[in-house]
Amino acid sequence: MVLRTLATSVALLVGLAVVGSVAGPQWEPRPVSDHLVPATADTTVHGVVEDGVADIGQVGDHPVRTTPVTIALDGTTVDGVLRRPLDDRGELLTDRPGVVFVHGAGTGSSAQAFRDLADLLASAGVATLVPDKRLDTYSTRDRDYEHMALDYERSVDLLRTVDGVDPARVGVYAESEGTWIAPVMQVDDPTIAFTVLVSAPVVPPREQAAFAVDNYLRNTQVPDQVFRAIPRAVGMQFPGGGFDYADFDVRPWLERQSAPVLVVYGTADPSMPVEQGARIILADTAVSPDPAPVTVRYYGGANHGIRVAPSDDPGNDPAHLPGLHPDFVRDLAAWVQGLPGTAGAEPTVAGATPDQPYLAAPVPRPGWWANGDVVVAAVLGGVVLVLVGLVGLAATTAWRAGSRRRGAQAPAPTAPGIAAPLTVLALAAVATTVVLAVYLMAVARLALDYERDALVVQGGWVTVRVLGLVAAVAGAVLLGRAARVRADRRAGRDAAVARGGVAHAALWAVGLGSVSLLVTLAYWGVFQLGI
Repeated sequence: MVLRTLATSVALLVGLAVVGSVAGPQWEPRPVSDHLVPATADTTVHGVVEDGVADIGQVGDHPVRTTPVTIALDGTTVDGVLRRPLDDRGELLTDRPGVVFVHGAGTGSSAQAFRDLADLLASAGVATLVPDKRLDTYSTRDRDYEHMALDYERSVDLLRTVDGVDPARVGVYAESEGTWIAPVMQVDDPTIAFTVLVSAPVVPPREQAAFAVDNYLRNTQVPDQVFRAIPRAVGMQFPGGGFDYADFDVRPWLERQSAPVLVVYGTADPSMPVEQGARIILADTAVSPDPAPVTVRYYGGANHGIRVAPSDDPGNDPAHLPGLHPDFVRDLAAWVQGLPGTAGAEPTVAGATPDQPYLAAPVPRPGWWANGDVVVAAVLGGVVLVLVGLVGLAATTAWRAGSRRRGAQAPAPTAPGIAAPLTVLALAAVATTVVLAVYLMAVARLALDYERDALVVQGGWVTVRVLGLVAAVAGAVLLGRAARVRADRRAGRDAAVARGGVAHAALWAVGLGSVSLLVTLAYWGVFQLGI
């Protein structure tokens, strides 16, 4: 009996491992083989025309006037904050370049976003306008980058009309998600004088998400088996539909850029393909008959927002908020004010040496479970079937026990030895599913905080797999005892796995629900055996 149970358990585990392997794609990112090497570690911007030196201010040279503004969009309005440099007499400087800021995914309020950068840039002599992000057409599930570009172009139009701004020198500063929008703006309006692309993913959002998850998980040091979940989660159609923007490709717009481009990355940003992104921008902007000149700068130790921890920060002390890399603000002010001389000035690529270990690439799509609604239905349906079946079985058992106490003939709803492994199978399948979900959320928190915790990462995964093993062994015991009952019945004995319609329905509900959960767990890698 023990050997038979062991053999059945092994067969079930191998079967689940095979199902998990063939049910979806694997994750095998390609390492970067040709690294981008800056020409110099000095990020200083060159190409400033001698006659224009007096016109180029330094950060802190000018007081700043801050003015709230309202920007008219199609069908609504948004607020914004305008900052302009003043001379020593408190008068507006004239004919200054202007910058409109385009939000990333994590910002939206003009009162909060880009506040220090916009103020510092204005103090160097550049007028800045930070508009609110339009939110009535923007959600986690739905967003349209081409339509968002049209909205931000209204801010460009407004800044061109402001006193003290040279309308021919107005450009766009975009960060993170905004860098999918800014190139569209420059194609829509070729008179936009320049674009600054900071922490640009360049690749489509789905590819960037998979790349970032991979980097975060590697830093968290999760077991190798967890990586299989990346293409299966990121590559599927998300539950409930939407998320069409996940496959937005900005490269056709990059190929049509006609204005100078400044590309900026922090070398401590694990979420972006910092080498690959710069290479793509350099290549794509070079294909047009009149290529847009590109300048690339890398800032050592800077994060996604080009911020660095203070030198006296003992570690991750939240009281020490990271500030903008000082060379970044200096270089940005010089590049914007020095145009057109600074456009394309050598060196093209300068700064700290970036290190991108793996390439961002198209995410393999799941085959069987490409639709997230199916995955959700398999989990919820499995849990409901298990719980309903267990409740039905318990109620039937209690009712028949009461009948026997009253002297009635009421056999047990299941054959001897069936109820215990059936219950263990059901509870273990549900428990494994719940613990896996909790584990993935805990790992996600660690990954987003860029932290490590071996007890959570390694211990949690072992717990998930042990629970899955318990479910598989319980299933093997159940199959063995059901086979013995069938053998007794073939021998002419009065034997049945379940007696009565309710008992049969409950047994099938628990069995089907458990199978649904186990197959789902196999899909997410719980039963991997290196297959």
